[in-house]
Amino acid sequence: MVTKNQEAEMTLFEHLDELRKRIIYIAVAIFIAAIICFSYVNSILAFLTAPAGEMDLIYTTPAEAFMAQIRLAFTAGAVLTIPLTFYHVLAFIMPALRRMEKRTLIPMIIFMNLLFFLGMAFSYYVVFPFALKFFLGFQTDTLQPLFTISRYISFVVSFLISFGAVFQVPIVFWFLGKIGLISSQFLRRQRKFAILIMAIVAAIITPPDVFSQILMMAPLLVLYETGIFLVRITEREPNRKKKKEAEAQS
Repeated sequence: MVTKNQEAEMTLFEHLDELRKRIIYIAVAIFIAAIICFSYVNSILAFLTAPAGEMDLIYTTPAEAFMAQIRLAFTAGAVLTIPLTFYHVLAFIMPALRRMEKRTLIPMIIFMNLLFFLGMAFSYYVVFPFALKFFLGFQTDTLQPLFTISRYISFVVSFLISFGAVFQVPIVFWFLGKIGLISSQFLRRQRKFAILIMAIVAAIITPPDVFSQILMMAPLLVLYETGIFLVRITEREPNRKKKKEAEAQS
């Protein structure tokens, strides 16, 4: 006879097996995408160095350029497969959600992908050129910028991925508001603490300089206020339904 503890243990193993399969799917997808990206690594590198204009990268150890290109290929592969990663992560937690929460999952996946790539585009076309111009402005006749390929790639990738990640704030707030875990009033009350957290997050995920952190803080504040607006919209939906039901009954 199977006890309740044994049934729970079997369920746990089934969940772990499901998680393992989804991690394998994601890893294989990233590996295949990385191989493809490595074939175009020079084009990818040219795209990343375009905001800097005429600039030559250097490498200081024999294997640095090769290893930097491999890391760039895997990073590009991971970015390209982000839609698949989002899908598997959300599909794994879907069985634990209620029917109403599952209905919000598909639009959530779509908007998460859109916001991530929108954040990367905003970083690449707006913030990063401005930041790079600021840093290159310190060069003089006796002080010339020489960037190693590894350091430059790490700097650019941290910018792009950081902005892609923080652009998820509105959709996360919307989802939490949709399932009733947070309210717009709560977010407004916690604004000062949120600003402090934003400053800490900006200091952690951006390159170690105040200028980059300020560039990260500005869109974070806008995204936070956008999240409050979206949560307020979700709060109005039940009120509209109640109003319609009251009108129908009358």
